Amino acid sequence: MPKLIVVEKPELWKFSVQDVEVISPDRYITDVVFQEAKNLKVLNLCKSYQYQSEGYYVSLLAEARGHKVLPEVSTIQDLRFPSILRDDSLDFDTLIQNSFKNEITDRVEFNIYFGSTQSEHLNKLALQLFQMVQAPSLRAVFSKKTKWVLQNIRPISLSEVPDTDKPLLVLALERYLLRKRDFRPDKKKYDLAILVNPDDKNPPSDDRALKRFYRAAIEAGFNTEFITKYDFDQIIQYDALFIRETTNVNHHTFRFAKKAESLGLVVIDDPDSILKCTNKVYLHELLNSKKIQTPKSFVITEENCDTLHTKMGFPFILKQPDGAFSKGVFKIESLKEFKDIRESMFEKSDLLIAQEFLPTAFDWRVGIIDGQVIYVCKYFMATKHWQIVNWNAKEQSRDGEVESIPIDQAPSGLLKTALKATSLIGKGLYGVDMKEVDGKFYVIEINDNPNIDAGIEDKILKERLYEIIMEVFLNKIKAEK
Repeated sequence: MPKLIVVEKPELWKFSVQDVEVISPDRYITDVVFQEAKNLKVLNLCKSYQYQSEGYYVSLLAEARGHKVLPEVSTIQDLRFPSILRDDSLDFDTLIQNSFKNEITDRVEFNIYFGSTQSEHLNKLALQLFQMVQAPSLRAVFSKKTKWVLQNIRPISLSEVPDTDKPLLVLALERYLLRKRDFRPDKKKYDLAILVNPDDKNPPSDDRALKRFYRAAIEAGFNTEFITKYDFDQIIQYDALFIRETTNVNHHTFRFAKKAESLGLVVIDDPDSILKCTNKVYLHELLNSKKIQTPKSFVITEENCDTLHTKMGFPFILKQPDGAFSKGVFKIESLKEFKDIRESMFEKSDLLIAQEFLPTAFDWRVGIIDGQVIYVCKYFMATKHWQIVNWNAKEQSRDGEVESIPIDQAPSGLLKTALKATSLIGKGLYGVDMKEVDGKFYVIEINDNPNIDAGIEDKILKERLYEIIMEVFLNKIKAEK
């Protein structure tokens, strides 16, 4: 991807990086070549990002032209509200405290250039701050009363960079541009990032499946890399993002999806799907409003929960709105149990879902991407348990058996219901959980990040399942170019 560095006096800056052009903001704003160019990466090093300044318009027009720009307009806007950034820094408070544990003063100020700083012991913190505030050059100020806190962070212009720091700025910029994904002798057309969590004990794809995704992506023509939550600043380098860790709205996976979407990447799971699928209250309203059959369900609050037993008999299922992997789900057998369990659940959420209990030997799962079915499975209940996963059992006996079914042998009503349900969400990757009772199919939930494990969901299609998913990515990218 060709790269532009936009700076007021381009003749003063020389970089030893291939495919990089240094130009003035005026040229970027007015030259027809850049107005019509596609697939550009723009590093905006203008002296000011103030509203309606040239620096502001460079980022604004870059986004309008579909170029990938650093900083984005949203970042420029965030910098106007230091209190929000201070709150965001609490996510890595331990790192902050450890970084300054040997500091003898009560105030520290330092400059950050693409995640690097002059003080080696502050480099981890500098990188974290750059991931939080993605601007090329930053000045951070920390102070201490009872503990260290981020007092201020702001972008700095090239004129504010001390002469002693300029070699570091150039080195950090070149290192940022020369990451291996951007400079390969065998460079292909598109770059794909697969977001994973190596520490997750229950990931949506096991190691064997991830290797098959990687192989399928390479065969499809992608430069492919696995990334983690620590690589937020690197999203700008890619054309597509595939999230293969458990998603949630109040979570870094949602921030990754939002960021990638804002940069014009093809994203699975897209933020809209995460938002809709991870909240059972939303799904309840959506499915019922579209007349899709579900178990009888009620949204309950602390004010109306005492009347629930008049509408629904025991046992019934009580769910947290944002539970995943069968967690946050309880089978309620009595009024006393309902009162005891709901009390702790209401501490986490103002709303809960009460759902009719439909006992079955197994749950159906239909995997769908871009409106096509790619697998069908029966997930049997765990031994002597009412769910497919028994989190209280020993690990080796926690999960029930799984049976994969050829798509053409699955009930037509099952597939029709699953496709109709996911069409209400979008064109991403989904797993629809359903129960079958007397030949009728009831949607339990729609998962935006369904399991795809080697030897289970891919048992029928094998490598072809992974190829289909990569073909979807490729087609979506081509459709947007």
